[in-house]
Amino acid sequence: MTDAPAPLADPHLVYDPLVGDGPKDVVILGSTGSIGTQAIDLVLRNPGRFRVTALSANGGRVALLAEQARRLRVRKVAVAREDVVPALREALSAQYDAGEPLPEILAGPDAATQIAASDCHTVLNGITGSIGLAPTLAALEAGRTLALANKESLIVGGPLVKALAKPGQIIPVDSEHAALFQALAAGTRADVRRLVVTASGGPFRGRTREQLADVTVEDALAHPTWAMGPVITINSATLVNKGLEVIEAHLLYDIPFDRIEVVVHPQSYVHSMVEFTDGSTLAQATPPDMRGPIAIGLGWPERVPDAAPVFDWSKASTWEFFPLDNEAFPSVNLARHVGELAGTAPAVFNAANEECVEAFRAGVLPYLGIMETVTRVVEEHGTPATGTSLTVPDVLEAETWARRRARELTVRTASAEARA
Repeated sequence: MTDAPAPLADPHLVYDPLVGDGPKDVVILGSTGSIGTQAIDLVLRNPGRFRVTALSANGGRVALLAEQARRLRVRKVAVAREDVVPALREALSAQYDAGEPLPEILAGPDAATQIAASDCHTVLNGITGSIGLAPTLAALEAGRTLALANKESLIVGGPLVKALAKPGQIIPVDSEHAALFQALAAGTRADVRRLVVTASGGPFRGRTREQLADVTVEDALAHPTWAMGPVITINSATLVNKGLEVIEAHLLYDIPFDRIEVVVHPQSYVHSMVEFTDGSTLAQATPPDMRGPIAIGLGWPERVPDAAPVFDWSKASTWEFFPLDNEAFPSVNLARHVGELAGTAPAVFNAANEECVEAFRAGVLPYLGIMETVTRVVEEHGTPATGTSLTVPDVLEAETWARRRARELTVRTASAEARA
């Protein structure tokens, strides 16, 4: 293991941009989403520790974005949708006192990328989906510490991210990878036998494949332990999210896929574990709440006091662990396969899944059709020719093809079901 490439995320290394004294300046991408709103809650409770200088959002919740901008007194606000700029300007004017200067507004598909490179210490990338790749690359190239909650940008652009990131520059924010990050601090890379990534099992834990045939969107959105956005929640129901996390763990820590295991832990108390060569296993555990991982991402190497809830150890509780049912949830093994293929294969997997999730939410594709369609798209894509010489145009071209092919197959599936 000692001759393996250096890991992207290493708790023993601290990357510290030279950006001045005082509170740590932070840019939050995806501020109106689940990660962003919890990050802002953390910042507002720690005003002497963090200061938010810019926010970005898609633009679907302009009133909330304007309120966040006013409460945080940010300098810049970015929205991906240019059509909402008038509504955002009006919402900001309603939040600010007369004569008080409003924050600068950036708009368009590149707006988040622009503020990711702005002056700050840390960029929290809480955007959902592979559209987070460009901001991730911009933050790294600008020399910012990257608190990474947007797993898709690492998965689809792994070699690109690894080529830019300096040692210690990326701090993972996913609860599983923040857990691995903390547990890995107890030993060296040579001490690690395997990584154990936990999964709640989602709303369909214990069901067979046959029992999943008729589940609804409402069923898939009823996650038993986590409150997340709809796309991530459905990815948790299919366990695609766990497959993506396996690829992410491989890229972050340079541990081979055959030494990364997934186990089902319904309580979601243990977020992941590291098994060491001497037989000991270190587990990181907190009640299910993303403010803890966010605090690690923003504060490391320091811990933020009272960032998240703690256990009441005076009360009895039971923690369970079960093997993963790969027949009912084939997404994890498919993710391992595309991760080993590398190149553009992970981008194809992720893009096809995003399209299929939207089709499922729209009632066009059945639940089991998500992974059936994604699997077919991956198979048709075949072995990527780009290998480790991946470029951004390669990723974009592969994603465009995968989305188009997934939509074509989705329409065929819907037509066949209508005729049945």
